[in-house]
Amino acid sequence: MADEADAGGGGGGEATDAPVKCPECVPGLPGWMATFSDLVTLLLTFFVLLLSFAKTESAKYEAALGSIRNAFGGNVLKHGEVIERGKSPDNSPTMLESQDPIKPFPIDFLTMEGILDKQEVNRNSDETLREVKSDLSQYELADNVHVYEMAEGIKVMVKDKVFFKEGSIVPIQNGVNVEVYARLVKMLSDTNWTVYVLGHSSRGEVSSDGSRDAFELSASRAAAVARSLIKRGVRPEQVTTTFYGDTRPDKLTEQKPDRQDLNRRVEFVIRKRDITTPGHKVESR
Repeated sequence: MADEADAGGGGGGEATDAPVKCPECVPGLPGWMATFSDLVTLLLTFFVLLLSFAKTESAKYEAALGSIRNAFGGNVLKHGEVIERGKSPDNSPTMLESQDPIKPFPIDFLTMEGILDKQEVNRNSDETLREVKSDLSQYELADNVHVYEMAEGIKVMVKDKVFFKEGSIVPIQNGVNVEVYARLVKMLSDTNWTVYVLGHSSRGEVSSDGSRDAFELSASRAAAVARSLIKRGVRPEQVTTTFYGDTRPDKLTEQKPDRQDLNRRVEFVIRKRDITTPGHKVESR
């Protein structure tokens, strides 16, 4: 019996001491790690977007949208009136005439800080154009001017001119539309527009008494009109006079040389921005 007990005990000991084998581990990271990594990446992207949108600048949005559009769809067509005007960093127009293809802004001219790498895109020209049209409409001058877009802003050329007799600085009474002149004076008096008074003379013209040549005569004409504007309420700082003598004849006189009376004139150019105002000073080298 004892032998049987010993034998049974020995058998039981061998069964108890046998090592338990662990299940085989699957190679690689656990499955939850992929979900966690996706979550962290999405959170990081979300906060980067929040940071980039902290400063609202339409030029950056357009750059990003243009880059995406360029990658997926290429050029697009612009419909209707000009939506927004400005200059790209390479000083090339970013918007073309209606129905023309537009190449979107590239996003690579943005730095990591969200600032334009070369120069800020000029987005003021379209705003100024709307302001110009609004003022011209308000003072009923829209039909009496030519509006031009230029690199330095909007230029408005008044169709009506002041004409003079040969050799004289006294305007011809019926040489200018009195109503247009009055509305022009009213707009200049009520707003901060700048008016450029451009004096001209005919080829080889001299004053009646022979004391002034073509340049001096055109300068005197511009000065006389400038005094008239100031006398009627235009602030002196809004008026800039320029004279050209006989160097810039009217285009019509090239075809009709006998119409030299068209050269004895004073023209008006009005601008929302005074180009004679000193800008930001930079180093010359």
